[in-house]
Order: sequence, then structure tokens, then C-alpha cells
Amino acid sequence: MNTSKDIEIIPFSQDLKEHIKTLNIAWLEKYFKVEEKDKLTLSNPQEEIIDKGGMIFYARHNGKIIGTASLMKVNDSTYELSKMAVSDEAQGLGIGNKLLEHCINVAKENNIATLFLYSNTILLPAIHLYRKFGFVEIPLESGIYERADIKMEKKIS
Repeated sequence: MNTSKDIEIIPFSQDLKEHIKTLNIAWLEKYFKVEEKDKLTLSNPQEEIIDKGGMIFYARHNGKIIGTASLMKVNDSTYELSKMAVSDEAQGLGIGNKLLEHCINVAKENNIATLFLYSNTILLPAIHLYRKFGFVEIPLESGIYERADIKMEKKIS
């Protein structure tokens, strides 16, 4: 696996629901800790994301799911970019880039005006990626995620 052109981005389906959990838990345990809010969302992606008007996408390479990202609906014009994770073996191959590009294109197609995200400034490659795609830092409210020390948003339209 050495090129992102062999990567396809596919939508959520019930048979893939475990992947959002396994990819995100591995990532969270590596850098932070799994919070109760994470457990609820990741264990019930259909109910917590899809049924509430959100979307989940997966990056697939040779039949294997190696990344995921979600758009969680806040209201008709605002979605949170969330639950983005790439497997360790696929790090550095442009998977996050491809997932983020896909999420932004979907936002445009669905007339979503604003995407925002929570992150942590120790995740330099992630912050760099978000800035490259036009996300800018905005004030962070407290109490969302213990691990979040930065909030960023991108105006789509």
C-alpha cells in the first residue's frame, strides 16, 4: 500500500459498523483516553450519528478498512467533523487528506455552510492538515472533550 489513488471512500453500512469503533478506540488509546461520550457514539454509530442526520465514511484499500471520518449533524447548515481515525499501518499515506477532502465535498453537495472540529495541538500533522484545507481556529468552549484544546471551523459556502 503506497499510493492513495488505490483508496476508495465508501459510506457507512451496518456490516462495517465495528470499524468506526476499532479504528477510533485504537487511536484514542494511543494518544489520549476513551471518554464516556466516545464509548456511546462509537458503540452505536447508527443511532448516534446516522439516525441523527449524520454521515460516516470509510477509507478502503484492497478490501480492508483503514480509515474513517464522520460528519455529525448539529443543524441543517452546521456539522461537526468527528471520529476521524486512520490505522497505524496506513499513517502518512494521505488517507486523512482523502477523507477530509471527501467530507468537504459532501458538505458542498449538501449545502452545509460550516464544518467544525475539536482537536488537540499535540497532533501536529492533524492540525497542519486542517489548516491546509482552510480550517481556522475559533474559541473553544469547555466541557466538550477532555482532550480538546483547539476548535477549528471551515466555512463551506
